[in-house]
Amino acid sequence: MITGLDHVVVLTQDIAAGTASYQTLFARAPAWQNSGDGADRVLFTLDNMSLELMAPSGADANADRIRSVLAAQGEGLASLCFRTNDIGKLHRRLDRLTLKPEPVAEVESRDALSGAVLSWKRTRTASDATRGIRLFYLQLASERPRSVPVATGPITAMDHVVVSTPDPERAAALYGARLGLDMALDRSHPDWGRLMFFRCGDLVVEVTHRPAKPAPAPLDLQKDRLRGICWRVADIDATHARLARAGVDVSEVRTGRKPGTRVMTVRNGTCGVPTLLVQPSPGKPE
Repeated sequence: MITGLDHVVVLTQDIAAGTASYQTLFARAPAWQNSGDGADRVLFTLDNMSLELMAPSGADANADRIRSVLAAQGEGLASLCFRTNDIGKLHRRLDRLTLKPEPVAEVESRDALSGAVLSWKRTRTASDATRGIRLFYLQLASERPRSVPVATGPITAMDHVVVSTPDPERAAALYGARLGLDMALDRSHPDWGRLMFFRCGDLVVEVTHRPAKPAPAPLDLQKDRLRGICWRVADIDATHARLARAGVDVSEVRTGRKPGTRVMTVRNGTCGVPTLLVQPSPGKPE
């Protein structure tokens, strides 16, 4: 019933600064801008999903909640939103699986620049039932507009989003058995720990586990955490040159773990999100 990852939410203190940073990173213009319910929002829509920047605005309860999260955790990845083609059926499944979904809500958004309107139906599962990760689910009435390239070497799509877990068996049960994502890989390595890849549309939710020391961790460290994002590029050398000219701190291009891939790390300008860029193997995505 989950057909893909619709979008990720990144919290930022300053919506204008965050927008400028991601326009530089993506070499794409924002596709949607909206304010309301205590937040300013800017969306960048790529080939297979969207990134939503969110900053507190005003003085209502939701704005205060966003400020409290920023004060406690800083800028960074805040939530994942999966897409479905039948929100009612998915809601019933989530309820049967004791993931405590909220009632389905109908939502509407108007773009601040074009005046266009988008609508969707949405629900959310309880974070204490999803190992601390904020997970949303929506059914869009129509597709969002794409972000237009504004420079050479643009980001084309998401390759994978990374979730770290202290309990790989329970995380595997959540993303595989309960949410129904297809486990494409389950591998352990002495240097990397355990890696599990769950297919979600044409991208991957990567769940990682690095064995901890024997001492028990505090309760807040026993939760899963959103760790970072890997984006696809068609020409990593062109993207590297463009970002370096823009003053972004990037690593040298290097060979990726998967044969045929080339990768580089982006060290700043991501609103606190650990970020990797990958040029996939010729002829197929990473």
